[in-house]
Formats: sequence, structure tokens, C-alpha cells
Amino acid sequence: MTASTHFLRETSYRALPPEFFAAAPVSPPPAPQWVVFNGALAAELGLPEGAATPELLEWLSGGAPPQGRENIALAYAGHQFGQWNPAMGDGRAAIAGEIAAPDGAVYDVHLKGSGPTKFARRGDGRATLSSMLREYIVSEAMAGLRIPTTRALAVVATGAPVYRETPQPGAVLTRIARSHVRVGTFQYAANEDARRDQGPLLTKALADHCIARLYPEFSGQPDRYLRLYAEVVARQARLVAQWMAVGFIHGVMNTDNMSVSGETIDFGPCAFMDSFNRRQVYSSIDNDGRYAFNRQAPIAAWNLARLAECLLPLFDADADVALIRAEEMLESFRPAYGAALAEGLERKLGLKSGDPANEAFIAGLWRLLDGSNADFTLFFRRLTRVAGGAGDADFLDLFAQADAMTREDAARFLSDWRGLTAGEDFSARLELMRAANPIVIPRNHRVEQALAAANQGDLQPMQRLCAAVKNPFREPAAPENPEDDLEAPPRPEEIVQATFCGT
Repeated sequence: MTASTHFLRETSYRALPPEFFAAAPVSPPPAPQWVVFNGALAAELGLPEGAATPELLEWLSGGAPPQGRENIALAYAGHQFGQWNPAMGDGRAAIAGEIAAPDGAVYDVHLKGSGPTKFARRGDGRATLSSMLREYIVSEAMAGLRIPTTRALAVVATGAPVYRETPQPGAVLTRIARSHVRVGTFQYAANEDARRDQGPLLTKALADHCIARLYPEFSGQPDRYLRLYAEVVARQARLVAQWMAVGFIHGVMNTDNMSVSGETIDFGPCAFMDSFNRRQVYSSIDNDGRYAFNRQAPIAAWNLARLAECLLPLFDADADVALIRAEEMLESFRPAYGAALAEGLERKLGLKSGDPANEAFIAGLWRLLDGSNADFTLFFRRLTRVAGGAGDADFLDLFAQADAMTREDAARFLSDWRGLTAGEDFSARLELMRAANPIVIPRNHRVEQALAAANQGDLQPMQRLCAAVKNPFREPAAPENPEDDLEAPPRPEEIVQATFCGT
């Protein structure tokens, strides 16, 4: 074992029944090169200093894993835009092993774009440099925003073109996750159990794996499967509430893209909203708005219902009792989500926690935003400045293009907000506002500009954007060139209307 790869250990997925995975062939690229290596994440994982060695480069580009181990691709099923697909899986990715971090948490090492596997449905199993850098940028932004997320340890250029209508540079991303078990993994297990008429053997094995890996405190408890489900429901409620509070739109909330660990996973056509629109959709393939901004919580609940259907045999031997227990757990999603979103918005607005007047005020906030077309991030950013003593002009300027009634509503909002936030403890709440309202997000036009430059060999825009979004609450220095202002919303000609999956 080389010094650069001694941190890797065999994946615990191999302890699952063989139906859950398949060997993934090694497919080393012709000329791998580092594009970006996440040194900060490497340190968090306990990797040694100087870990980015040639041996690690070869492995993370899709070459042979250390000690002659075998990469594996995971099987799963899923509902894609509501349509059932019983046979999916990692078609262009593989797990190479796992890492035990210094804090005791265990993480998968997942190579995305490393070549076709048994589960590849079409295509070459490769990934473009731009799609892998998009995941790197946005997942690091989510981490900077303190939102549970998978992370990216590295992006490696392969030196081989990928053909997506036109030739594009190819790359492999190393994704780090607490788990790659998805709702779709449970759907796959339950479907196989039913098809083979062998009872919930695969479902039970998968649930036991998740408990041991993610929730060991439930091990041995007679109601451990209900506890597992309840925890997944609670984590998804908090996660989606956090998305909503920063204007994040996942874009492809299929059941195979919902992790039981409660992490944000799969950054394909995702985007952060600029001008507020509760029905905002960016994904080019979401023609009916199924995964629009305001649909994310209902869709999460729908996905969780599909998970409950898989777990029912484990909840109770009596099918009626199992269904009642599942429904009780699922019904907790809406209040948990509402409470988490309200708590997040109270911090963003500097409101007194739990004030009975907050609910009506927050409802008025959504109405004001919906009628204004104001920039979502700048709304809270400039309100935070007002809270810090700045004048009202910049905040009210967000509504300059709105109709007269909306401008009056904005002025009334400020007046009501001052009434609700007054108090001796406001200085502490102001600090909470500053810690909850990002200054820089990966705005769509900046991401597209960075990816276009990277495709031409210029990584500086990507590196600059990454540095900013990793510290989204830090007050930036004034840019010498206004064109370099990462805080500014897009000009009309820069607005991104659609984002793409990248496959």
C-alpha cells in the first residue's frame, strides 16, 4: 500500500448481498491531470499532507484502486419525474472504498465519470469537465452554507474528449459522501424481494446496513426500522428547509437522488435562484415544473412515502399496523419542515425566536417577494445591511421596477420589520442574520462563465468563484473591476434560463 492511498479501506457495501452491486471495470484515462484537489476537505478526512501524489492521481482518474481492490457500482431503482424505472444503478460511477475520518464518521469514495458499468443504460460512462466542475463548485458552496451535502475531493482531467454533440474535455470527480444509499436503493431491494417472493430479506439487509453505518444508536432496538424511517424523514425536512432558505433549486428530485443520510446529492441541473419566482424552474428537462422551487417540500414528502412503502414489512408483521405507523411518521414531515423553515427565516430576518407575530409576517414576506421579482439573495443581504445601520435606499431599490403597490408594500414591510425586531437583544440577532444571509452564492451566470473558461484551459475564474463560495458570509473586498463583482446579480444578457444534467 502506498503512502498516498493508505487511508482507503474496503467498502462496507461488500457486506451486502451481491444483488446490490457489481464489479466496475477499471478504465484508466490516457493523460490524467489534476484540475482541482480539495486540500481543506482532505485535511478534514484525515488524509496526510501532500496526499495529492501521482499514485492518487492515477487512482482518482479511474485507474486501478490500491492493493488490487475492485471498484463496485451500486444498483438502485427509482421514480424519475414520477415514472417508475426498476433497473438503474451507477452507470458511469463506482465506489472505490471508504475513509474513516478522525471524528469516527465513515465516508464513501465515489468516482463519477470513471467509465461504463454493468448498469450503464446508454452513453460512454464518461463525464465532461464542465459538469464535474459544476458539482465541485456547488457542493462546496453548500458546505460553505452549512447545508448537509456530499463533497468533492478532486476533479481530474482525463486527457480524452467526451462527445456531447461536440467534443468536450473529459473529467472524473471524486465524491465523498456519508452514504450512497438512496430511496431508490430501497425501491430496488423491495422490488427484488417482491419479484423473488423471498420476503423482505434484501430490504432488511439494506436497512441494517444503513443503521450500522449512519445511525448505530438504533442498533438492537426493537423499533429500529421505524426509528430509521423517522430519522430520514426528519433529516429530509430540515434539508429541504435549508434549500428553501437560500433559494436553492435541486432540479432533479427523483427518488434515486434522495440520500437516506440527509445529504444533498447529485448536482446536475441545480441552480440558485436570482429574481424570486416561487415557481422557478431551471432544469431543461423539467418541462412540467415537477421540481420547481415551491414544489420541493411536497416532492420530498412524496419520495418519503415511496420509502415507507419499501419498509412496511419491517415496521410490523401486521400490514394494517405497519401502515398506520408509517403514516404517523410521514405526517411528521410537514410540521418538521415548517418549523425548520420558520426557524431559518427567523434568523435571516433577525426576528425574535418563537414570536407569535412571526408567522403572519413571514407569510407577508413570501407575498412581497412573489409580487416583486426582487433578487432573493440581495433581499436578505441588503436587509442585513439595514439592520447594521445602513439607510433604506439600497433595500428599497430592489423594488424600483415593481408597480407602485409593491413599492408601498416594501416600505410597509420595513416598517413592520423594525417593529418586530426592536429590543435590547437585537445585537445578538443581528449576528445571527449575518451568519444566515450569504453575501456570495454560485450565481448561475458566474458558474457558466467559470465553466466556459475552464473548457478553454483557464481555471482562474473557477478558482476565484470557489474561494468566494466556500466563505459565503465573509464581507468581500470591493473588486477593482465591476465585472468581477461576484455578489452582483446577472445583467439581462447574462441571465441563465436553463441548466442541464451534464450526462
